Amino acid sequence: MAHALLDIDQPRETRLLYHSFQTFADATQPLRFAAGATTGALRSAWPQALANHYVRKTFAACELISLSAMTHERPAFGIEDVISEGRECAVREEVVLRAPFGALVRFAKDPQPVQPRVLLIAPLSGHFATLLRATVRTLLADHEVYVTDWTNPRDVPLAAGRFGFDEYIAHLVACIEAVGRGSHVVAVCQPTVGALAAVALMAEDGHPDVPRTLTLMAGPIDTRVNPTQVNALATAHPIEWFERHMVSVVPERHPGAGRRVYPGFLQLAAFVNMNRERHVSAFADLYRHRVAGDHEKAEAIRRFYEEYFAVMDLPAEFYLETIASVFQEHALPKGELRVGARTVKPGAITRTALLTVEGERDDICAVGQTLAAQDLCSGLRPYMKQHHVQPGVGHYGVFSGRRWESGIYPRLREFIYTGGKG
Repeated sequence: MAHALLDIDQPRETRLLYHSFQTFADATQPLRFAAGATTGALRSAWPQALANHYVRKTFAACELISLSAMTHERPAFGIEDVISEGRECAVREEVVLRAPFGALVRFAKDPQPVQPRVLLIAPLSGHFATLLRATVRTLLADHEVYVTDWTNPRDVPLAAGRFGFDEYIAHLVACIEAVGRGSHVVAVCQPTVGALAAVALMAEDGHPDVPRTLTLMAGPIDTRVNPTQVNALATAHPIEWFERHMVSVVPERHPGAGRRVYPGFLQLAAFVNMNRERHVSAFADLYRHRVAGDHEKAEAIRRFYEEYFAVMDLPAEFYLETIASVFQEHALPKGELRVGARTVKPGAITRTALLTVEGERDDICAVGQTLAAQDLCSGLRPYMKQHHVQPGVGHYGVFSGRRWESGIYPRLREFIYTGGKG
């Protein structure tokens, strides 16, 4: 199906959409640069300059202008140290595995205690892996952490080939192999389907590196359960519509020139539009907090949107195949998901304990969608399957924030340390 999709002729205006966006971004860059320079100058004079009410208003206005810009550059994780086993440990990033569309990064600690090795699979859905910065920092206290660090496909030359669902699964298996025997896999949101598929294939093969535990957090295992607005959007049009209207071509100025992608700026626009009032309110709060001198609250909002507005594109093949198989065909829960010539059989998993985690107020992956994995993994004995619903949290609260720290993480840590047999 994927190769057939790529044969559809695209309207010229869709193919040039990315070029139009790049032209607009280039034209407005001087304004954003000036606004950023102004905030930088005032921030350097902090706090004396911001003691003046009118200066704070100028700072706040310029901050809104500079913050509204999207970036396609991966932010830094910025994790330099962590308290582990009562000691302060320096942290450095090491690339363990490098591939065209993503690397496997290990967060090495000095000193490095002997702790469970956790592979954290970050979403490939429009944001960089740094969106899980808080998740990584929390896990580092008690685990040796590895993260899938996806590469923006607009920076991947055409010579690297395609990256569809099959290639994605192969990459996940390679990452699990690189982490090694006895690992623990944690997948957040979109990659829960791929993680379950990869582990199922490894289990069926009797692979020696099949992970000890698998944790699926807030993911679309079965989107027929309590459909959300995201699910409705994915089924509102046939897959050919997405091919013709949502896929564009990377402009010449980038290393991946000519590659067909679902642009990050379109994804961000869709995310924002889903909760437009909330985002408008947040920007209003940012301005109000700055003018009032409540910089701690303003900084929290600014940090969130700096990360939120750092977007990456998706390879067209992966995007279209995911929409079709996960959201339209429901292939995994129906027992019809295929990787290459093979059908994925979650029931083949017999040695990897399973934990599913959901947020009570999740409006992206509703309660019940991730839980569906429990029934699919029919080969696991009941004591090897656990489920947790965190009250009062939405989608992002499942992997960051106060309730992640106090409610979800202790349960996950116990599950990993007991091998799922607590």
